[in-house]
Amino acid sequence: MRIALLADIHGNLPALEAVVADIGHRGADHVVNLGDSLSGPLLPQETAHFLRARDWLQLAGNHERQLLTLPPGKRGPSDQFTFARLTGTELDWLRSLPATARLAPQVFLCHGSPRSDAEYFLETVENGGVRLATPDELESRRSGETSELIACGHSHVARTVRTAHGQWIVNPGSVGLPAFDDTAPEPHVVENGSPDARYAIVEDGPGGWRTELISVPYDHHAMAALATRHGRPDWASALLSGYL
Repeated sequence: MRIALLADIHGNLPALEAVVADIGHRGADHVVNLGDSLSGPLLPQETAHFLRARDWLQLAGNHERQLLTLPPGKRGPSDQFTFARLTGTELDWLRSLPATARLAPQVFLCHGSPRSDAEYFLETVENGGVRLATPDELESRRSGETSELIACGHSHVARTVRTAHGQWIVNPGSVGLPAFDDTAPEPHVVENGSPDARYAIVEDGPGGWRTELISVPYDHHAMAALATRHGRPDWASALLSGYL
């Protein structure tokens, strides 16, 4: 079984198209989208149309939940921009997406961690940034999930960890946003240092799971210019350089 893992597209359709083209060259039995697909000052409706036409297994991330449940005054600027550009058709599609799923008995899919769509699984916020989670932190966040492979997103950091239990935990990184800041659980910044789109391919073979963390170039200058036109210089900086 060969699976392409995508996460955190954030309305960046050109980045998504570049990733899909790369998957076409490499091949995959399944493509999985781990959520946070639309939110951001880029192309949310166009990205929704692209994703709705795919026969992929797709999850809702924390931003999908926020788009559907938060009132206008509580939405952040990225969610508010996105909500204003979606129709009832796109919102109904978001409502249909599960928060977690099982692709096969040995493969569990989530956006954040098995217990929360808003929790980094493989990273811990510390000193204004993120560090690799400790084995004890991973054990707590695993929340009893025993699948051989757990795929997650949310942190935008491409990373593979193999636990003491022999489980693989894979975060493919972000397709569409290589750097961001947040205030929860405390103020911090995540920066990947590259403007490229990220995804992963995992494959179950005779010797166990194999993982490729893949970086794909695309026309990030055009998306940075679009973010600037939409009044988001923070996104423009992230898209241009992978830094804020």
